[in-house]
Amino acid sequence: MKLIRNLLIVGVAFLSNGCTDFLAPTSLSTFDTTLIFSNVDDARKATNNIYRQFGEDGYRTRLSITMQGNSDVDVSGDRTSDKFNNMIITLRALSNNDDLNKAWVSAYASIKDCNVVIDGIKASAAYNSNDAGVKAEMRQYIGEAYTMRAFWYSELVYNWGDVPFPTAAPKAGVDFDLPKTDRNEILSAVIQDLIDAESGMKWADQLPQACQQINREYTLGMIARLSLQRAGYYLKPDMTKAVASAADRTKYYTLAKEYCQKLMTLKDRPLPADFAQVFKNQCENIYPSNSDMLFEVPFAITTGEVGYNVGMRIAGGSHPYGTGAHDYAMPLSYFYSFDIKDKRRDATCGLYNLDKDLIPSIVSSTDIAQAKWSKAYCNPPLGSASAKGTGINWPMMRYADVLLMFAEAENELNGPTGPAKDALKRVRQRAFANEDWSTKVDAYVNNLSGKAAFFNAIVDEKAWEFGGELNRKHDLIRWGNYEEIMQKTVNTLKALGDESAVNSPTATHANYIYWRVDNKKITVYSGVLNSNTPPPNYVAATGADSNGNTLPLVNGWNRSNWTNNLYSTTTNTYNNIIDLKLSPYLVPVIRYIQPIPISAIDNSKLLKNDGYGFN
Repeated sequence: MKLIRNLLIVGVAFLSNGCTDFLAPTSLSTFDTTLIFSNVDDARKATNNIYRQFGEDGYRTRLSITMQGNSDVDVSGDRTSDKFNNMIITLRALSNNDDLNKAWVSAYASIKDCNVVIDGIKASAAYNSNDAGVKAEMRQYIGEAYTMRAFWYSELVYNWGDVPFPTAAPKAGVDFDLPKTDRNEILSAVIQDLIDAESGMKWADQLPQACQQINREYTLGMIARLSLQRAGYYLKPDMTKAVASAADRTKYYTLAKEYCQKLMTLKDRPLPADFAQVFKNQCENIYPSNSDMLFEVPFAITTGEVGYNVGMRIAGGSHPYGTGAHDYAMPLSYFYSFDIKDKRRDATCGLYNLDKDLIPSIVSSTDIAQAKWSKAYCNPPLGSASAKGTGINWPMMRYADVLLMFAEAENELNGPTGPAKDALKRVRQRAFANEDWSTKVDAYVNNLSGKAAFFNAIVDEKAWEFGGELNRKHDLIRWGNYEEIMQKTVNTLKALGDESAVNSPTATHANYIYWRVDNKKITVYSGVLNSNTPPPNYVAATGADSNGNTLPLVNGWNRSNWTNNLYSTTTNTYNNIIDLKLSPYLVPVIRYIQPIPISAIDNSKLLKNDGYGFN
């Protein structure tokens, strides 16, 4: 049973007060924390409450989806729309944006819940109990709270820069109207919290919810992830980019390497050979320990948008899966960036939609889906009436990222050493068949000469490995190459459009995509990556039979526009994916920082939207 399902049922009353006012504590304590944290069972129930905000709209739709775009691997938004989500994605949000407010409120509500747990456990006798079992449980609980709090502060810093930094539970008579704290101070503090807590935590295979519960693996990985964030670039209120000092970069890259290495030493595990199954597990309610997935958000049925707003498009019908779609599309430039033999491409880039009868058809080249999740993968099916609230979990960290963070940190400190190359090779080995390892893995990695080349390879590898998981923007921000990468994406899309306009038979990319359906399975002709040459013995499709099979049954192929969707020779214009979605990112400095919600400002004497062009 999923952890979040348990905690939502428990509904710990003393912690379930709404957070309608920014950081507003209750005027008087309505519960006795001394009693609650005096025993393991009640402390567990209180700790469950820190997961509550994952089930709220502020996280499940706003922070985890809307606020993660755009990047070179996932694109959404419409610069002509005044919907709150489009305003955020196209960098035009105002302080009255309710989606921003929901994310902000969820962040501080969860932080408040974490602070209650941290303060309550630290003050309890059970925390230093002579009973080793009780002491171990309490250290696990406080570790979960520290890690959850660190996660939310990381997101606040990425999206709002300097923010208030409460680290104590609400107490009567204490002023919680706090000013902003420097983002570097926040990150340094929460990193130290995790360093202090991780050794007392339990591995996923020691916990009842395994990877659905914050565990020691995830906390070790978070130390590395936060350290890289602390060492990286960020946007200042005057709209200039800053980066950590040389001394801090060395310190925090060293920490990132050290804690990746600690996990790799204490709890190494092979990456599962089947890349696609890592994500299908989430649709099939399979939650393995000691595998790739370190921690995933444990969405309960009726919560979560995975498979509905993130995943493959499926039309509602009499079938048992319900409807599904996606808010973000994979740009064609990303699809073509994959090596043709990379197995992650087809597991990541969904090239078909399902109609009401589950008959597949090819997608538009400007609407490639996140193939890692589909309601059609769900076992058991969610039901014909299902829409949102799929209960499909959302990945928070995978072991592949630990390997790549280690490779990145080692390269930054010492260049592309043997250990850095070995870590990169481990990730690439899963992507290719064994017979291709000598060229696609060993030769590829061994030929990376110098720190810059190896860094660029990490940038590429993380795109291929994590496409659709909506974590790319954060990496681009901390690397300081956000603007460069977005401009490169647009240039590549334009080049594909220009190539299609020539319509040459020797083109290296295909104007048209050829596909057919047999027994409700789609086959896409492999030449999609190569040229405009049709399949052998090509016969234009004459339609489909009553079961959706392409006619003629043997050699019939449907032909659909592909790269030529990107440029109109009639109007001499590029597809509006560039104008409506990507054009706001074609600026000297991307203003990814969002305005503080007006409700937070109204409830504070100290906060205002100063800087970033908001004032």
